[in-house]
Amino acid sequence: MKIRAGLWAVALSLLTLTAPATANAQDWPIKPVKLILNYAPGGSTDNATRPFAERLSTALGQQFVIENKSGAAGAIGVEAGIKAPPDGYNFFVTPVASVTVLPNARKTPYDPFTDMIPIAQFADSTLIFAVHPSVPANTIQEFVAYAKANPGKVNFGSSGLGTLTQMVIETLNNVTGIKVEHIPYRGGSESLADFLAGHVQAFSEGNALPHIKAGKAKLLAVVDSERHPDFPSVPMMSEIYPEYDIINWFGIFAPKGTAEPIIRKFNAEVNKIAKLPEIKEHFLKLALKPRVSTPEEFAARLRKDFDRYGALVRELKMTLE
Repeated sequence: MKIRAGLWAVALSLLTLTAPATANAQDWPIKPVKLILNYAPGGSTDNATRPFAERLSTALGQQFVIENKSGAAGAIGVEAGIKAPPDGYNFFVTPVASVTVLPNARKTPYDPFTDMIPIAQFADSTLIFAVHPSVPANTIQEFVAYAKANPGKVNFGSSGLGTLTQMVIETLNNVTGIKVEHIPYRGGSESLADFLAGHVQAFSEGNALPHIKAGKAKLLAVVDSERHPDFPSVPMMSEIYPEYDIINWFGIFAPKGTAEPIIRKFNAEVNKIAKLPEIKEHFLKLALKPRVSTPEEFAARLRKDFDRYGALVRELKMTLE
């Protein structure tokens, strides 16, 4: 009888431990939720996340608070995200490069496959290739010719080392034989300011599109799987150089140990927002596209891009140590 009573006590204690987790998952969230962004305000990561955070706050009745932690090509924010308590109230958002390019180019304090849980790939970003009006080029071919004729005089501003914007110029240098100098910044907002001021002559972040429409920059190509609807006559980079298979996505992750029911509920709410017509319309102005995905689809995309960009890093001999 004592043994049976002991087994019942163990069972009861296990039930007590697991019941609150289930209840919390069902009622989640019951307090504010933190979203760590690994880039500064004003860049594409920030632009993509804020409309979702606002609508998540409304839909779920708790504030989704954005905390920007930029630096080290996004590694600082990702590290903060994986070290946060896995209690369902701490998540992080990153573009593709911080979890695919960067770990292939240098040692990072995180493993994309063991330290984090993919929740949703919620947006894609159209990268571009634009030049300052002072550059006498109206096509990519003219830009390449100008760069060859003016070695050392053309700079490219990126959102940081190990980012897809760096991959854009490294790939162009590789396939054309030009040597445009890469100038890394802490994020897309900082690099945009210097681009518009003419301190760097070329740029690839989609946050330049409103300024291109205002005549403050020239769009020579888009780095995407399709032409931009607002610039149908501007070619994709891959139409000129087939080597360009570069897509910039943004994803939401949880620290390892976060309860799966919370992951599922979060994913479902994000997908609902991604389907809203006003999100699609708003994103179009920012060179963004909403995306719907399951956690499994996102995990598969992460693995595919980690391997694909890893091969490109090795081909371009990119090392960031």
